[in-house]
Amino acid sequence: MRWTLPALLCAFLLLPAMPAAAQCRLCPEGGQLTEEAPAKVPVQLELETSLDFDTLVLTGSAGGLARLAPDGSRATQGAVQALSGRAMMGELLIRGEPGRAIQLTMPERIALFGPGGGSLVIQRLSSDLPSAARLDGQGRLRVRFGGELLISGDAEGDYRGDIAITVDYL
Repeated sequence: MRWTLPALLCAFLLLPAMPAAAQCRLCPEGGQLTEEAPAKVPVQLELETSLDFDTLVLTGSAGGLARLAPDGSRATQGAVQALSGRAMMGELLIRGEPGRAIQLTMPERIALFGPGGGSLVIQRLSSDLPSAARLDGQGRLRVRFGGELLISGDAEGDYRGDIAITVDYL
């Protein structure tokens, strides 16, 4: 019997290796990690139209809010009484590998800078991107976006800022 245990141990070590699925530590319990093939075409993001609130009419110094939605609808609150007809929601063109799922990330707040003593912030950016977004058969997807412009103080002047938008394959 002395030789049986070492012989069985050696036999076990010489069995062909079975492929094992990797356990995903971020997946729900029991989930498996599946590695997607690397992208053949890098994802690209092009700004077709900038988000532009254009000219606003302020009726006082109390501040207010101008809302421009991805569908083009407009609304104002507070001392903001009008949003110019030339205001435009932003539009992006995403290009990449046809049929690939993507994720779009936008910041929560963007500070705008200008000549006056007031402050302007764009908040609550939103887009018309579907929840399960995929590039079409030509590897393209158009996305419109808007947000809320929060005005406080004396905000006269031309204000500008950058919106850091990222897109990744899923």
